Amino acid sequence: MPSPTLPSGVTMRGLSAVDAAALARAYRDNREHLAPWEPLRDDAFFAEAGQAEQITRRLEGLAAGTDVLWVLVADERIVGTMTLSGIVRGPFLSAHVGYWVDARMQGRGVCSAALQAALQHARDELGLHRVEASVLPRNAASTAVLHRAGFGLIGTAPSYLRIAGTWQDHLLYQRLLH
Repeated sequence: MPSPTLPSGVTMRGLSAVDAAALARAYRDNREHLAPWEPLRDDAFFAEAGQAEQITRRLEGLAAGTDVLWVLVADERIVGTMTLSGIVRGPFLSAHVGYWVDARMQGRGVCSAALQAALQHARDELGLHRVEASVLPRNAASTAVLHRAGFGLIGTAPSYLRIAGTWQDHLLYQRLLH
C-alpha cells in the first residue's frame, strides 16, 4: 500500500490480530458517537474477545481477497478504520468502502486522507474499476468526505440497511477509478 499523507501524528496500517484490545477500546470510546450510523451492537462487540472474533472474520476476508482493512492510529491509539469490502472480480471489479474516525479527530482531514489512500490502493494494487459507498442522508460529515474524494451520487436505496435498529434509506455513491 502507498504511504498515505495523513494529518500530522496519524498513520494508517493494515489491521492485525493483535489489535483486538485497542480496537475494542476505540469502539467503547466512540460508542455514542457511532451509534446513529451503525447497526445496534451488543456489549460483546465492545469487548476484546468480541473484537478478536470480528478481526478473525475480517482477516479471513482479507485472505479470501474480498476485504482490505486498515486502522488509523494516533498517539499509539486506534482512532478509526478504513475498509474495502465485498471486493468483486471479473467484469465488475468493484468494492464497497466504509470508514469511521474518532469523535475527537473529526474535522482534521483524517478520513479524507485515508480514503484517498484506500482509493489509490484499490486502483493500483487491486486493479478495481469502481468503489461504492452508502451513507445516511443526514450524515453531512461522511457525505462531505465522499464529495471531496470525487464520489458521485448514483441514487437512493430505500430501507437499505438496518441502522440504529431501524431500516433506513441510504444515498449510494460511486467513484470510478479508471
